[in-house]
Order: sequence, then C-alpha cells, then structure tokens
Amino acid sequence: MDGAVALVTGGVRGVGRGISTVLRDAGVTVIACARHAADDLDGIAFAECDVRDADAVAALIAELTRTHGRLDVVVNNAGGSPYALAADASPRFHAKIVELNLLAPLLVAQAANAVMQQQHGGGVIVNVSSVSGHRPSPGTAVYGAAKAALDNLTASLAVEWAPKVRVNSVVAGMIRTEQAHLHYGDEDGIAAVGRTVPLGRLAEPEEIGRCVAFLASPMASYVSGATLLAHGGGERPAFLDASNAKE
Repeated sequence: MDGAVALVTGGVRGVGRGISTVLRDAGVTVIACARHAADDLDGIAFAECDVRDADAVAALIAELTRTHGRLDVVVNNAGGSPYALAADASPRFHAKIVELNLLAPLLVAQAANAVMQQQHGGGVIVNVSSVSGHRPSPGTAVYGAAKAALDNLTASLAVEWAPKVRVNSVVAGMIRTEQAHLHYGDEDGIAAVGRTVPLGRLAEPEEIGRCVAFLASPMASYVSGATLLAHGGGERPAFLDASNAKE
C-alpha cells in the first residue's frame, strides 16, 4: 500500500490509533482526524474535524485532496456511546448517538466518494462497526441500532458506488483500549470479561487495524459490501454454562 493516502476518523486514540498505526506501517500516508489532537502521533498527520458537521467534512476532504492529490482510503472509525438505559435517555441523547455513529460516517463517505469516483484507481471505504449491532445491546441500545444500520448502509453503498469504490465494514468485538477499565473494571475484571470470548482475551487495537488494512488493500480487491467479523469467536452461549445436562 506504499503511496496510498488514507483518512481515519477518530484516528488518534484507542481503536482509531491502532488502525492509523497499522496503515502507517504498511506505507500509507495517514491523516487522522478528531475534534482534539493527541500526543506523539509518530508519523501520523492530524486534522481537526467534527465529522458530524457536513461543512467541516467537505472542507477536510477538499483540503486533503489538494494537499496530497488523491484520497485512496477512508476509515469511518469515529463513534461510541456512553451507558444510558433506553427508558431514561432523552430524545436529544438518542439523536446525537445516531448522528455520530450513522449519519457522520455517511457524510464522510459521501464526500470521499465524490473524490474517489474521479480517480483512476477509485478508492476504498471501511466502516468500523460493532458486535453491538448484531446482538442485544442493553445500556447502549441506540448505539447498537445505529451500528446495525451502518452495516446495512455499507451493503447499499457498495452497490451504489461500484465499481470504482469498494465499501466494507469491520464488526469489532470487545477491545482493550486505554478506556477499557471504564467498561470492564480493573485488571481482574478485564481478564474475566476476556475469558467469555472463545479466544480467551480482548482484542488489541492493532488487531482491528490489520482487518481494516486487509479490506483497504489490493488483497481484498474482490471484496465489497462485506462485514468482516473480528470478535474473537463471538460470545459463548449462556445456556451452555447454565445447563446441568450430562453427556
């Protein structure tokens, strides 16, 4: 992927930092955008942008194209949600979660597609989704619904924008980031949660990055409209632990 130019939204911390790092190490010129910069980006360029703002997104894509002459890869990673029970959260809260996790990726993808359609080699868009969109997501119900919608959007855009632009998503499972303790507790809690995954641990951000890099690379040249599961085998069904049946 030497010489390719990539934009990673939310690419300065957590999973986004892992994605940016893997792409950088693959020879890609990486621009990570976020609302706030991070320290020691180490060869990763930074651009300030609120991806929920259509004008800011359009300006960012235009500037990247002017500066680098092309835009080959866009990774829609920015997203997330605080814990809030659906019965208690306000309509404004729900709207903001959908805006960040569904509408913002669409804004970025639209602006990127307009550039990629004019390039000889087209381009690739990778949306970072979540297992929350494929199973119940209590406490983050609207986030899960938005991620499910993002996967459906991925499939639709892959059809609309073919053959110049490939669009795929990575369905990420539980990941050990610098904020893992907020979701899973202390080290014992993180380890206990990891044991619920068939592979026995949480993912590292770079492991999600490698999945993104594959989908963005020529190795995935015939992959579009796909969802790549990166969840360590999923979740062990609860009934297996509850059952006292004998073999």
